[in-house]
Amino acid sequence: MLACLIGYFGDFDLAEEAAAEAFAVAARRWPSDGVPDNPGAWLVTTARHRAIDRLRRDRVLAAKLPLLAREPAPEPATEPAIEEEAIAGPAIPDERLELVFMCCHPALAIEAQVALTLRAVGGLATEEIARAFLVPAETMKRRLTRAKAKIKVAGIPFGVPPAGRLPERLGAVLAVIYLIFNEGYGDPAREQNLAAEAIRLGRVLAALLPDEPEVLGLLALMLLHDARRAARFDGENGQDLVLLPDQDRSRWDWRQIAEARDLLDRALLDPALQQQPAARGPYALQAAIASLQAEDQIDWPQIAALYGELADRTGSAVVRLNRAVAIAEADGPAAALAIVDGLDLPGYQYWHSTRAELLRRLGRAAEARAAYRQALALARTVPERRFLERRIAET
Repeated sequence: MLACLIGYFGDFDLAEEAAAEAFAVAARRWPSDGVPDNPGAWLVTTARHRAIDRLRRDRVLAAKLPLLAREPAPEPATEPAIEEEAIAGPAIPDERLELVFMCCHPALAIEAQVALTLRAVGGLATEEIARAFLVPAETMKRRLTRAKAKIKVAGIPFGVPPAGRLPERLGAVLAVIYLIFNEGYGDPAREQNLAAEAIRLGRVLAALLPDEPEVLGLLALMLLHDARRAARFDGENGQDLVLLPDQDRSRWDWRQIAEARDLLDRALLDPALQQQPAARGPYALQAAIASLQAEDQIDWPQIAALYGELADRTGSAVVRLNRAVAIAEADGPAAALAIVDGLDLPGYQYWHSTRAELLRRLGRAAEARAAYRQALALARTVPERRFLERRIAET
């Protein structure tokens, strides 16, 4: 609904306010009048009328400011009937993906692109986005306000750009879709909805760009991770985190894994796609790692090699941390700990928890408990906190 309104008006704030008013009208009228046959169309139409009325009032206000000294006319006691308008089909199969491309316009700073998309498409609160960026909520609020204003003032268009302009936005679009997926990862209360939305956007993007290997790689990566969702949590209300080696593989979605592997084979092996500049990119490499982790016998040296290639391409310390986990399985915890201790990630929860696991395996219990406590202080979800508390008690 929000995407449809932003596409119509090109104004984030106006669209958000009109959407809120439409839901308020629905809350008043639907209990007595009944839910319309097409609630979505009713809400969009109502919001559109409210926004148009607001724009008209603003124009009248500017033209007739001296008349404001008079008493305003009372509002009618009953609201006018609302007819559901036919909503024109989007240029591509999903208005939200068009909104993603709008948010990822290169005129905006990359941080603003990602933050605005997480807010508008992922539905994340400003505080959640601020936490992901490690900045205060007020800082993020100002950043979002500036981004919305720039879209309005610069007239940034709503929709997917022409084919020749896609590459300059595709990297940011892929990043924000994966961030939407990752925001719920590890939190069973939010994972299903956010993962489903990210995967759906990934499918639409793959239909739009079927020959982009990184688009196929991202979709394969999300499908592989999501296929293990049912086995990742256990206990009452799914509050206990289950690590990969301990998961019940019968609860994995093997049809989804097969679909992901077909996409991955095309991304990595199709000769036509290997000519693309984005061939064997970061998402395809991560999907290859996730696919290997679903094998009966996990080839940890191969996973470590793929993480090494990924680290060379991205320069990411987090990727090097993941490579250390694979090396711990292939060569033992001592070799991995030497890598982990060489990384500078003091504010990253999983750096502390990885160090703790390696120290525990090396029999250094006191140091392991201290590292677990540091990870616990940074943990955001209930399952992660419960897992770390159990580890502290067991070590």
